[in-house]
Amino acid sequence: MKDDQSARERAMEESEVSNQLSPEMVQTAAQRARQRSRTARWDLDVAVFFFAVLIIVIILLFQGMGIEVVAPSAIAGLAMGWLMGWKKGKQAYNFFYKEELARLEKELEKVMAVLEETIEERVQRALRDRLEQ
Repeated sequence: MKDDQSARERAMEESEVSNQLSPEMVQTAAQRARQRSRTARWDLDVAVFFFAVLIIVIILLFQGMGIEVVAPSAIAGLAMGWLMGWKKGKQAYNFFYKEELARLEKELEKVMAVLEETIEERVQRALRDRLEQ
């Protein structure tokens, strides 16, 4: 019961913060996530798969198979590799987008905390710090 209630409270707080994010900030998060996902798309798994397709094509050619068999096999392998990369890129984009939004929300919270603090409080804190030293 408490977990459910605290989850609702956290969701409300998160929605308040995300409502404060401007469309430009959301667009910036999407752009950063897109850039990061492009590089994450072609990881080692996809490279190994492409290498395996190349090996299969070479083996088929050395076995005397006709180009009518080898070409469709190569095209199918390349298409599968591209689809694997595309799927990984899509998953990475979703992950990076959420991560960028969370980072921007934290930055916004820090800025809001600084703005809420008045000059008088800063002066008083600085004086207290000097007196303690």
